[in-house]
Amino acid sequence: MESSPTTTEAATTGSATTGATGAGASTVVQGAPVTSKTSYSMTAKTAYAVSDDVAVLRLDDGKANAVNYDTLAAIDSALDDAEEAADALVITGRQGRFSAGFDLAVISESPEAARGLVAAGARTAMRLYGARIPVVAACTGHALAFGAIMLLAADIRIGADVDAKIGLIEVSIGMPLPVFAVELARDRLDPLEFTAATSLAKSYSPSGAATAGYLDKVVPDDELHDAAMQQAAVLADHVQRRPFALTRLNTRQRTIDHVLSTLDDDMQNFGLLD
Repeated sequence: MESSPTTTEAATTGSATTGATGAGASTVVQGAPVTSKTSYSMTAKTAYAVSDDVAVLRLDDGKANAVNYDTLAAIDSALDDAEEAADALVITGRQGRFSAGFDLAVISESPEAARGLVAAGARTAMRLYGARIPVVAACTGHALAFGAIMLLAADIRIGADVDAKIGLIEVSIGMPLPVFAVELARDRLDPLEFTAATSLAKSYSPSGAATAGYLDKVVPDDELHDAAMQQAAVLADHVQRRPFALTRLNTRQRTIDHVLSTLDDDMQNFGLLD
């Protein structure tokens, strides 16, 4: 489900860079465990930090930000830590690339390999969709397939005004759109765009994506980081954790339960068709 033939090499574990601790200080993790209520490892192609109650996960593989098992583990781990150590989470990408979707190096191995990675992606997407703190996506550029799914799963989506494509392009590259992607699209996209965005695999410019429902607003590229951080800080201050978590259950748990309960059957129909 990556839009380009360029694939991502397997992520490797790097070394940690830890900032000063204390009030207002941040902890930055690159490829090593973070000391927190939850400990985990990041890959060398992701970076995680918490500062002033806002956690930030940055995806940067130096290429298209293709998603493999290491990427999914980094997202899951960031969510685990952020729900304990922060009051909001920002997910961002590299310049011009938010994410081009699942890694074709894995997807093209076999139908079984494709199903395994997509099933893992579904679980991570539902984890993101059901996060117990608000999630802000800072869309730095192209967001296709699973990249678009991450936008649909986030609460607030802010995009850079750059030359980029955003959308669920699976049908155009020989794959059916899985149930979890359909349900997220049904929930977040403008109903008038639903068929075009799903069955017809339409991709959008950032401004078009804002109209369709992938993004909430578009800002100049050089303002994206500050806009996302400001939005996350406002949410961290404004939203009370327990009422938010309970409301999240009431508004999204039914969809999450449906996706997870039908996932195995859905994956039996998934694979490279053409």
